[in-house]
Amino acid sequence: MSGIYIHIPFCKKACHYCDFHFSTSLKYADEMVDAICKEIKMKKDRISGQIGSIYLGGGTPSILSQTALQKIFDTINHTFSVDTNAEITIETNPDDLTAQKLKELKQLPVNRFSVGIQSFYDEDLIWMNRAHQAREAEDCIRRSQDAGFENLTLDLIYGYPLLTDQKWLNNIQKAIELEVPHISAYALTVEPRTALAHAIKNKKQTPVSDNQSAAQFIILMDKLVEAGFEHYEISNFAKPKHYAVHNTNYWKGVDYIGVGPSAHGFDGQNRYMNPANNTLYIETLGNNKLPEIVEELSLNDRFNEYIMTSLRTVWGTDLQKINTDFGKDFLEETKHNLKNFDDKDWLIIERDKICLSQNGKLFADHIASELFIVAENE
Repeated sequence: MSGIYIHIPFCKKACHYCDFHFSTSLKYADEMVDAICKEIKMKKDRISGQIGSIYLGGGTPSILSQTALQKIFDTINHTFSVDTNAEITIETNPDDLTAQKLKELKQLPVNRFSVGIQSFYDEDLIWMNRAHQAREAEDCIRRSQDAGFENLTLDLIYGYPLLTDQKWLNNIQKAIELEVPHISAYALTVEPRTALAHAIKNKKQTPVSDNQSAAQFIILMDKLVEAGFEHYEISNFAKPKHYAVHNTNYWKGVDYIGVGPSAHGFDGQNRYMNPANNTLYIETLGNNKLPEIVEELSLNDRFNEYIMTSLRTVWGTDLQKINTDFGKDFLEETKHNLKNFDDKDWLIIERDKICLSQNGKLFADHIASELFIVAENE
């Protein structure tokens, strides 16, 4: 079933590593919520079937009031048919998940939290410029579970200079002990125009080490698989039957609509992108126009996206699907490009499925790029 992604562009603080679109001012929060609701209504005809997942990301959606969030959910329910078993996720920060906030969220149709823990060490959180403290990270998970929210996923970051291998092991172990069914973990990347990139450029911060990231990724895989988690996507681990529905649909190419400034949508053929500009977004919708830009995907584009997303998952890349969806020429070129990896142990090829080995997961982006097909006129 189709999904809805809603980008809430507000945060309490600017994390030093983050390049997502957000504002630390809530001055125009009401106008933003109204614009989001209007965009939802204007995209009514984009989805004809039922909605199987709703994901509120950002930014920090939990920063909004119960009234604002309820208004968004009411608009969705009045506009679309939402499956009774739909996965409805909201991204949250530990400092937002107070007893009062949990009481408010309990009144909403939310049934899954994505909690931005990042680390259980105060010095690391200060270095990242996170808004919460390590104690809050652990407390908010237990408080959420006690309130009846058991479908939780938490985010962790590895590969940054302060993180020793022992601290990383401790972070993973703490996440395991909290008995959450899903863990997402990401290597720190230095994005342009972030405070971290500026500090590294001016030699005020140590550059990120690829070797450290690779070593800590291996620790992550070994530790979580040993604890009973299934490594179903490069950055995602889940207990059986707890895969993220919404994100899994991204990787499987299921259509979804994107709502909010900077949000993307996909209709199975083309991609739609909203501007990462709050004022422009609100003004455009105020003029009864959709602010989106359409990116028309060529057959090559769609093939390369399939390679990039499918190769990252436990389901792998399906050679028969390539033949059916893209044609014999794409299949033959893929088989030819696979020969580049004959002398490496990066791929597992069985029954026309291509999957990454553990070593291959260290080079996922490189492997995908080697399998891309570039049109002659590009």
